[in-house]
Amino acid sequence: MSKVKKDFDWDLVEGKGFGGNYTSEQKEKMEAAIEATLNSVTEKEVVKGIVVSKTDREVIINIGFKSDGLVSASEFRDMPDLKAGDEVEVYIENQEDANGQLTLSRKLAKVMGAWTNIEKALEEDTIINGFVKRRTKGGLIVDIFGIEAFLPGSQIDVKPIRDFDIFVGKNMEVKVVKINHTNDNVVVSHKVLIEKDLEAQRQTILTNLDKGQVLEGVIKNMTNFGVFIDLGGVDGLLHITDISWGRINHPQEVLKLDQKIQVVVLDFDENKKRISLGMKQLQAHPWEALAAGTEVGSKVKGKIVNVADYGAFLEVLPGVEGLIHVSEMSWSQHLRNPQDFLKVGDEMEAVVLTLDRAERKMSLGIKQLTEDPWTKTDLLAKYAIGTKHKGTVRNLTNFGLFLELEEGIDGLVHVSDLSWTKKIKHPSEFVKVGDSLDVVVIELDADNRRLALGHKQLEENPWDTFESVFTLGSTQKATIISKNEKFGVLELPYGIEGLAPLKQLTKADESVAEVGEALDFVVTEFHKEERKIILSHTRTFTAATAEEVAADAAAAKPEKKKAAKSADKPAAATAEKSTMGDIGALSALKEQMEGAEREQAIKKLEKKSKKAE
Repeated sequence: MSKVKKDFDWDLVEGKGFGGNYTSEQKEKMEAAIEATLNSVTEKEVVKGIVVSKTDREVIINIGFKSDGLVSASEFRDMPDLKAGDEVEVYIENQEDANGQLTLSRKLAKVMGAWTNIEKALEEDTIINGFVKRRTKGGLIVDIFGIEAFLPGSQIDVKPIRDFDIFVGKNMEVKVVKINHTNDNVVVSHKVLIEKDLEAQRQTILTNLDKGQVLEGVIKNMTNFGVFIDLGGVDGLLHITDISWGRINHPQEVLKLDQKIQVVVLDFDENKKRISLGMKQLQAHPWEALAAGTEVGSKVKGKIVNVADYGAFLEVLPGVEGLIHVSEMSWSQHLRNPQDFLKVGDEMEAVVLTLDRAERKMSLGIKQLTEDPWTKTDLLAKYAIGTKHKGTVRNLTNFGLFLELEEGIDGLVHVSDLSWTKKIKHPSEFVKVGDSLDVVVIELDADNRRLALGHKQLEENPWDTFESVFTLGSTQKATIISKNEKFGVLELPYGIEGLAPLKQLTKADESVAEVGEALDFVVTEFHKEERKIILSHTRTFTAATAEEVAADAAAAKPEKKKAAKSADKPAAATAEKSTMGDIGALSALKEQMEGAEREQAIKKLEKKSKKAE
């Protein structure tokens, strides 16, 4: 207290108020002295300050300004041990707010400092230790200097990363690769650090790369056609066909991502940018393991691994396959889809038909496991001529149909052997594929595997009876059902058809009969072997001309000669002489044939018709 009294001149202020006796010059000196103790500050910049005091809500900081600044205590959460006297960096937001208070911010100071450090790191290409905060779309968010930076998934590693979550919560070294000041975005990369480390290794691999070289790699990507192998900064393709000697549908059946495998270099281009690798080549070919006892005629077991239109492949050993052609699957002569017999995964036995170890080819058969039906001892007796059978229609052609009587035994039914009475142009008019049909064997050639069948032969030939009904010169009732350029087609009794030349369709009033008309017709020709009857309506009201008589005689002569073989010689001679005569002789022949024999034939046909109905 005594010192104060000695140094301070109380006379200057006594009775005049505080500073009342200071001159202007003295006041200026005093203000200058006070200003000298204060720092000059500029808004929007980062400065260092000393913590004066700390409360739960605020931290008072002295930056050497005429007043202390206030900072929210929440901005120092990362500094729980903060105390008076500690030095911190703050950002000057406002020298004097509405309350005359200096406003400071540590948060903004950290941001400003962080951006400064980030820009410096980009310029100097320095490595930053960041903290992975969370995962985001397409990559990760990394904290560097308190700023959130984006780390794209493609920049995490040189190999594709499938699970980003494994990096969350861990520290990671990165480099700044891009700054977008407009949006305050920062992009970083960890991959660039790895690439530099791998470059030297990559150059070593490419320099020493050679065909046949065995390398170790890691599977980095997998596709349906193969896998990509990371050989240490260099990628190579392991095609699916070079993975295993056995057949596989997808690489994932035998390999998995990130798996380490050994591969051999098969080929590469001049720039060594495309490297072909193999894995199965490191193992002996499975054909070398095929048992010596496997030969033509022996039986092998395996699993069906593929089914194609032409056959199926049986895997005897992994990498050893034999083709079972569709023709070797069944004794049936009708080639069907192999999928009707087999499917992938079937396990079965087969017979070796051909074997070429040098070419590594083998053909197999499964029908050979059963007896060839054409070589059975009872074949000739079972399918003797005249025996009756039932089969399934398998195929239709223009000339007939093929009927399967049993597996491997097919027969042909010619179109002409389907019906005695109907004019069938194509078998589809009579049956369809899959129908059952009764037949009789009419020819057998076991050596050539040929079997001729007939359907109409199951019944008597009605034309033997028709010969006595549709005699030459007889009048028949018929309906015109169609016309062509030369003939009109007629519907005769008993379901048979006849033909009438167009000029023979002229009626008594000189008009021409049309389709649908039912008229009387005279039989002018009868051909039993050809199953053909020629008729004329005009002859019902006109006499035959000499030319027509001659034509009738010529038509009757072959039929009479056949009939004469079963008669005595005088009768035959008389009949032949009559046919060479005039109209009277022809009439006599007609009357003779229209006797009791004709009546019996008609009754027989009528009886059959009623029975059929």
